[in-house]
Amino acid sequence: MVKTDRGWVLPFAAAVAGMMSLQMSSLGFSPLIPAIQKAFGMNFSQVGLFTGMYGLLALVISLPAGMAAKRFGEKTVMLCGMAGIVLGLVALSQAQTFAQAFLARGIWLTGYRFAFVCVLTAVAITCPPRLKGRSMGVVGAVSSLASVVGAPFGSTIGQAFGWRQGILGFALATIVGASFVTMFYRSSGASNEHVGHGFARGAAVADGTGASAFRTPIVWALTLLGGAVGLGQFSTTFFVPSAAKSIYGLDATGAAFIISTGYTLAIVVNLLVGWLMDRFDRWLVLATVIALMIPASLAMTTGSLLLFRVGTAMLLALGFTSTNQVYGVAGSVLSGREAGNVMGVVSLGAGIFGYVGPQMLGSLRDWTGTFNAGWYFVTGVALFTLVEVLWLRGHSRGARPDRP
Repeated sequence: MVKTDRGWVLPFAAAVAGMMSLQMSSLGFSPLIPAIQKAFGMNFSQVGLFTGMYGLLALVISLPAGMAAKRFGEKTVMLCGMAGIVLGLVALSQAQTFAQAFLARGIWLTGYRFAFVCVLTAVAITCPPRLKGRSMGVVGAVSSLASVVGAPFGSTIGQAFGWRQGILGFALATIVGASFVTMFYRSSGASNEHVGHGFARGAAVADGTGASAFRTPIVWALTLLGGAVGLGQFSTTFFVPSAAKSIYGLDATGAAFIISTGYTLAIVVNLLVGWLMDRFDRWLVLATVIALMIPASLAMTTGSLLLFRVGTAMLLALGFTSTNQVYGVAGSVLSGREAGNVMGVVSLGAGIFGYVGPQMLGSLRDWTGTFNAGWYFVTGVALFTLVEVLWLRGHSRGARPDRP
């Protein structure tokens, strides 16, 4: 147990380093998708399934990942998940058929989901509650940095040596991240006892001592919100390279630049919104961020390369920021032994929409012959999430005026 006020900083930093290594491959491999698509002869619906498999596996794995973190300790499960990521990436780099690539992607994502839930659990139980918004802002900023680094990292290796070597590069980055977690993260143990003053105070935020994540309605509402708010950012990350190539003639490096611009902007936006979430009404701050996603997605339909770049950058930055802050709100609802279960439940939303988003964008592209229908779909989902977050604000204030 950490005994000093600053004792949470090192394990928090180690968890953030782990998150960066996860996101380098998860988000950064997107510029390699056109080359992977060509290698295995995929149509756009198959690309949607290949990328949207993230959502299908998240549906199955999120709850077990949260329960495993509670049972065995988040550090142990996190490292096992990262080992799965490395195994899946290596297998993908060696795949010769679509079936083999599909299986390798499944191994990769299974490991990713266990590691991801455990990283969020680690962040939730180490940082002080008064810094919840800013800590999730830091997590989001570092994750954004991972994509900024990961996209050109993978595309540069891919152009020089082929996409398979780019995938192996991501496996190496994951090994480096796992090394940081091994050396510097102090697990709270299987029982997830309170860590430091921050975690101890977090228990006071729960809906009663011993409350269960599975019986807390707002946790399930946040599951829907967290999935829907991240759909645009997640789906766009995977389809921008194909859209940029087919509409504007940009190569993998050009697509990586667009994606990197969005995630570079997300570094600033995450930190700013995290600070605002701790200072002002968090629901209104979140609603404002989501509202800005609507014109951003519409800008991608104009046919102008400049507006496409601006709209994409805004959508990636705002969507990624919103997703991280939903996890921050969830971490404030229940803490202690339930932290892992909370993150597992909320991650179910990412599973649902992580599958629906890419699958819809891929299918709409095949049905209509253009990407605009997909961007309109993203706009509609953003409008839905705006309505939901305003409803949750009213419900939260009506139920407990002193709650955030």
